[in-house]
Amino acid sequence: MSPVLAGVLQLLALTGALALVHVPLGTYMARVYDSRRHLRLERWIYQGIGADPGTGMTWPAYLRAVLAFSAAGVLFLYLLQRLQGLLPGSLGFSSVSPTQSFNTAVSFVTNTNWQSYYGEQTMGHVVQTAGLAVQNFVSAAVGMAVAVALVRGFARSRTGELGNFWADLVRGTVRILLPLAVLAALVLVACGVIQNFSGVHEVGQFLGGTQQWNGGAVASQEAIKELGTNGGGYFNANSAHPFENPTPFTNLFEIFLILVIPFSLTRTFGVLVGSVRQGYAILATMGVIWLGFTALMTATEFAHHGPALQAAGGATEGKEVRFGIGASSIFAASTTLTSTGAVDSFHSSFTGLGGGLTMLGMMLGEIAPGGTGSGLYGMLIMAVIAVFLAGLMVGRTPEYLGKKIGAREMKLAACYILVTPALVLVFTAASMALPTPPHSMLNSGAHGFSEVLYAFTSAANNNGSAFAGLNANTDWFNVTTGFAMLLGRFLPMVFVLALAGSLAAQRPVPVTAGTLRTEKPLFTGLLVGAILIVTGLTYFPALALGPLAEGLA
Repeated sequence: MSPVLAGVLQLLALTGALALVHVPLGTYMARVYDSRRHLRLERWIYQGIGADPGTGMTWPAYLRAVLAFSAAGVLFLYLLQRLQGLLPGSLGFSSVSPTQSFNTAVSFVTNTNWQSYYGEQTMGHVVQTAGLAVQNFVSAAVGMAVAVALVRGFARSRTGELGNFWADLVRGTVRILLPLAVLAALVLVACGVIQNFSGVHEVGQFLGGTQQWNGGAVASQEAIKELGTNGGGYFNANSAHPFENPTPFTNLFEIFLILVIPFSLTRTFGVLVGSVRQGYAILATMGVIWLGFTALMTATEFAHHGPALQAAGGATEGKEVRFGIGASSIFAASTTLTSTGAVDSFHSSFTGLGGGLTMLGMMLGEIAPGGTGSGLYGMLIMAVIAVFLAGLMVGRTPEYLGKKIGAREMKLAACYILVTPALVLVFTAASMALPTPPHSMLNSGAHGFSEVLYAFTSAANNNGSAFAGLNANTDWFNVTTGFAMLLGRFLPMVFVLALAGSLAAQRPVPVTAGTLRTEKPLFTGLLVGAILIVTGLTYFPALALGPLAEGLA
């Protein structure tokens, strides 16, 4: 079987599996967030944290709860790393430095999982399981809660309440993420992913010497790492490591885990707003972009430019022979179009245009299908912008799902889409202008610039993957990427929740002959076009200096 055909068949199998679970999982999640019943475990949690799940929250109250919970998570994870040397199960590792502890704490709480350290040489079992793995669950649940709050803003009218953050957080964790992660971990263990608490031990011969490896609860963390679109690897090689991803089947299964909740949330959206066809329109937009990027990525990596690539059958550098070019391209497109950050190959070794596509996927705002929760609310913000553009074309006040999109709504949507590009471009420009940060670049020229651009694109978009080649474990990059992750996660949430509150307070607008039918293919095309145009106009100059210059050289 040719490598190209193998890649196509894997893509078809993945698409079929996602289609198979879309309706039941999406409908189940809608019932979870719309339920008035509380499980016994959930009631115990509410009692433990002193929360009343029946109290409705306005958008400022919902936002305060999100920020307070996340701030507590950052502080706890920071202290856990700083005290690692005193904890049992540390595997002999010392405490993590202050700037790296700050960066890692922010990274996992913001669902970014950017890592400026070697996992197997830095973090012991306690930090990995009680700190990082826990944040993999709750950071994903926070994103889903904010997405559901925005959906309620569209679904409700003449009210200031968006639900209860604590109820949404606990239900998302207990009823959705936890059971799915348990099932996924069992599959991974059955397929060879390790799950233990062994210490450091020497294995085999390596260039005349031995290698040291430590075990860990890898399968359980790998499951929620992908399912919650987190991405932080137990080992530095991430999902290219055989302990995390041993076979072509586990590789495809992990891609499935990355995509399953973000794609299924479109069904949840359709059920909650009372029109599954609206959900299918959003799903179609996400699907078109994801398939398009995957096809382009595969084509660029199979393009045989130069005698070395022709002899190898494609751009094989930096790719695992266990998976090949096709599977690596699907993984790369999926992980950068979501806020996952997991990698099974090194993106710095992709072709110039292939590496540019990984960056462009993040620059879209990671909305196709995006992160767990964040992809849905990012896409709905773009839908608001698309209907506004359509309204300008015909001279009519734009409406979406029965809500008028006025000046206040557009200001909030505009602020949302401007935050991340501002963070990416300002921090990249500062890093290139100052004398010290460029010393962290392994390469010079366009590729070296791409390393820095990729780092801040990944951080500000809460992706977490790395281009490789950049030494990010410096005070400058630990601090600046940390602030990029913080602002890139929570500033957009401010605008999302403010928009949700504004929409929920409105009266519904009746459908007329002049209403734009947002469940039709025409709107899907308009939405795809708006996403690509807005992103292209924003980032084209930076892309031209990096991956485009390298790819066209």
